[in-house]
Amino acid sequence: MKKIGILTAMQEEAQHIINLLGLKPSSTLKNISFFENEEYVLALSGVGKIQASIATTTLCSRYDLKALINIGIAGSLLGNQAQIGDVFLVQRIGQHDMYLPFDGEHLNYAKGEIELSTIEIEKSDFSFQFRTGALCLTGDQFLDDQSLTQKLRAETNADVVEMEAFAFASVAREFGLLEKSYSIKAISDGANNESQLAHMDNLDFAMENSIQVLKELLKKLKNI
Repeated sequence: MKKIGILTAMQEEAQHIINLLGLKPSSTLKNISFFENEEYVLALSGVGKIQASIATTTLCSRYDLKALINIGIAGSLLGNQAQIGDVFLVQRIGQHDMYLPFDGEHLNYAKGEIELSTIEIEKSDFSFQFRTGALCLTGDQFLDDQSLTQKLRAETNADVVEMEAFAFASVAREFGLLEKSYSIKAISDGANNESQLAHMDNLDFAMENSIQVLKELLKKLKNI
């Protein structure tokens, strides 16, 4: 039976999904844990692009997957246009810490944006703001610098920033699963000077909202 693969970075995020789906521990690598049942398999990767790449590669190579989902908290690049707990269905992902002083289509896999699948999810029943078509930036750094946040927003017009999604999407692309891959990001902080404390203080609230979107996405994917 084909499963839906789910990737998240932190134990605090994963626990919400484990509880929702009734997942059980199945296997571990050195720093990556897997939880599953007959329908779903969750990879708890740890933070950053390297960990996300290893975990997603393991999901894609070890399991027969019908879809892939990356879910977790993120920092907002929208200032007062977004609130803590708002949830974004990501459509495009880029890297904000990738620098190569060369151009050419042969480098698009690293310098370009990756486009994920889109799917229609009803917004009317949510108590929070739910947005689709989001641009997410990924980088191997926790963003707690207001000046850098403003610079990234001005240069890219992106909505959210985090540390795993580009790696997740890159692996999905290599395994031919990009058209079946989705990313849900909930705002936990403003990617500013207060983020170090705020992102953990708001994690449960943000994840509870993202779980509501995940439920609706899983309903849609069951019919695929």
